[in-house]
Amino acid sequence: MVRVFYLPYFFEVFGKCYNGSMNTKPDLYIITGPAGVGKSTVSGKIAGSLSRSALIEGDDIYGQITGGYIQPWEEGNYLSTFWKISINTMKIYLEDGFDVIFNYIVLPEQIDRIRKEFSGYTIRFIVLMVDEDTVILRDSQRPEDLQMKERSIVLLNDFRSYGYKDCHILDTSHMTIDEAVTVAMEDERFIIDEGSGVR
Repeated sequence: MVRVFYLPYFFEVFGKCYNGSMNTKPDLYIITGPAGVGKSTVSGKIAGSLSRSALIEGDDIYGQITGGYIQPWEEGNYLSTFWKISINTMKIYLEDGFDVIFNYIVLPEQIDRIRKEFSGYTIRFIVLMVDEDTVILRDSQRPEDLQMKERSIVLLNDFRSYGYKDCHILDTSHMTIDEAVTVAMEDERFIIDEGSGVR
């Protein structure tokens, strides 16, 4: 005997959201925040918990520049080239079915560009933040050549001034890494609404 299933019921039973087709597109996670908030650690944990994922460290991409290297916050930097490479890399992985986790210093105008480039994908935009005492402590625990020192406070205050909506901010001052990862992955407030901005 051939058993016929009513399709909406079938998808409901198997935990799928039925809207005429199965949504199998991968997700894009954009993790940003000042130095010392745990971007790399949280991003790595998220990537490691997904079945098919690509972790893109913005620092690694910018660090590919060798001859004529200029710090990204200095005049004459190569951020224009950096963003071309970063966006193209994200596109390749997403189109091939990988969830993408990207972390770097992402300014408001850059997240607006990402929204336009990846329209149709679910984008989780998460701004990791901490208090001043925590950022100073975490920076001091880095290797000496990677410490930002007073610049870590400058970056923290810069992010406060960007005016990002509270729904995109995750304060990890009193969280463990695992707690921060769980909130970042499960709380739907971080999903960018296509009808509104992030600040």
